[in-house]
Amino acid sequence: MKPLSEYPCAATPKDAAKLTDQEQGDLAPQIADWQIVINSGVAQLCRVYQVGDFVQAMAFANQISVIAEEGDHHPALLVEWGRIKVSWWSHSIGGLHLNDFVMAAKTDEIYEAL
Repeated sequence: MKPLSEYPCAATPKDAAKLTDQEQGDLAPQIADWQIVINSGVAQLCRVYQVGDFVQAMAFANQISVIAEEGDHHPALLVEWGRIKVSWWSHSIGGLHLNDFVMAAKTDEIYEAL
């Protein structure tokens, strides 16, 4: 399997299947620092990144917004002084899809390049 960050991403169709627990488990090692959390009954991938200050957190958020627009797939972002929380899930299916794991991997790549 090629790295998740090399897969393309596009809006998740409403009739797409959610990933099974087995599929999630198979993909999780590629994004080891992410957690699957249940928020209001919906599985989401979440990670908190530490950065130097608020300006760096905003700059990181802006870089995430670029890949989100390119992939037509948008996360929840909580920007605070010195940290940013990123949550990916497929709103259209109310859960996790391959797109979420792809975008998590792409987000990690951005962070590693900071």
